[in-house]
Amino acid sequence: MEDQQGPSSGDSHAVVVVDVPSLLAQTLEQELAGRRRLLGSQPCTPTIGLVPDLTRNVDEHEYNPHYISIGPYHWTRTTPNIGRDDDKLASLDTILSVARPGTTVEDYLRELARVEGDVRSFYAHSFDMTSAEFLRMLLLDSCFLINRFGNIVPESGSPIANGNVQGGNQQESSTAPAARGANKQEVVAVVRDVLYLAENQIPFFVVEKIHNLTFSSGSRVPVVKAKAGYISSILKKQKYSMATVVVDDPPLPEPGNLLHLLHMHFLKPTTVASSPTGQPQPVGRCRTATEYYINGVTFKCRAVSISTKEPHCILDIVFDRATATLVLPRLNIDAETWRILRNLMALEQLNPTVGSHVTAYCVFMSQLACTPSDVELLSRRGAIVHLLGNNDEVARSFSDLCKGVVFDADDPNCNYLRATCQELDRCYRSRPRRWMALLWQKYFASPWPAVGVMVAAVVLLCTMVQAVYAVLSYYNQGGAAK
Repeated sequence: MEDQQGPSSGDSHAVVVVDVPSLLAQTLEQELAGRRRLLGSQPCTPTIGLVPDLTRNVDEHEYNPHYISIGPYHWTRTTPNIGRDDDKLASLDTILSVARPGTTVEDYLRELARVEGDVRSFYAHSFDMTSAEFLRMLLLDSCFLINRFGNIVPESGSPIANGNVQGGNQQESSTAPAARGANKQEVVAVVRDVLYLAENQIPFFVVEKIHNLTFSSGSRVPVVKAKAGYISSILKKQKYSMATVVVDDPPLPEPGNLLHLLHMHFLKPTTVASSPTGQPQPVGRCRTATEYYINGVTFKCRAVSISTKEPHCILDIVFDRATATLVLPRLNIDAETWRILRNLMALEQLNPTVGSHVTAYCVFMSQLACTPSDVELLSRRGAIVHLLGNNDEVARSFSDLCKGVVFDADDPNCNYLRATCQELDRCYRSRPRRWMALLWQKYFASPWPAVGVMVAAVVLLCTMVQAVYAVLSYYNQGGAAK
């Protein structure tokens, strides 16, 4: 609509009509165009996002970094105590010292500027950072990750010289994630904040890009292989997984970030129980370990091992129908167990395409071991080993583990333990098995009642034999008298 004037040219006041919808539409179109140029197309996966408040409120300390911030969500402007700018600048200096001759900071920043839109598309939420701040963060965080999780600093006798390696391989160490001189608490803090937290991440291809710019192609180990080797060593030490996820032929898909790389070590079991015949009931909520035990289900533990006969991961739960035995991989619980499981579930909740097998395992275990008596039972069987204060503390942690998690237990594509839960429910509802279990637990749980029952059975048998002999003797005497 155009501007309109009054009815006569002699009027001193002109009436101006502004087309507000048209102007607002132009403004929004400009904002959308700028956003599309910045973000590119659809968000990339796996997406890095904030943990929902409903889940975070259970224990927010399990999701927040306490030592160092990586990525934009816990950027130094909002959390200055964990910025660690000095450490990150020192890492940048170290990277430049071993980089190919002639490599400058500007080279890194120009390369990152070309992919800024792609990097931003990996994040599910917006953040208040200018382009310069964002590029600076990416460069410093990438250099920190490369420096702390790879032994690239030349030492006496080291084959590394200006990033070129004599012999053809860059010496990436899987045992020295922290800078030299760091204490053990710092090492643990760096690993915890960098590897385990869903929000404290940057896209993995950014780290790989800085790594590739630093070293020539013939003198470097692929960064994904170096990081996977370190993560694998951690999980093997904790006895959580023995999987080796990075192989040369064929190569696996590149991880989205370091937590995703950790998640790739928790492989979904390839062999799962088949659903029972007939029309199975919905899974619903599983029973506790104590309830199953009272109704005839026994528990057996197997240590996570590289052996072909043992489980390779804590997810490898097996139910033996013939003996009604639930075989559980041993779960070693320490200060980081809940943090790892919670953040892996947060990754799966935000990215359904990566799978839901860790969530399925956590839901199952949170229902199986949610009371102190359940934890005590599973501890006696060796399925749970913990160094926490008491069984009550472990039970509370299991009970709170999946609060706020969205999970469909009846969807076989989401719940790989669906058939196992159905078989357990079948045993739970079996009356003959329940009666036998009650008889066994009441009279054979300890040796003295068992001895008493056996003595009573022997006495009863002897009495019956004596009665039979008395009857036979009576009839034999009667026949002889005749």
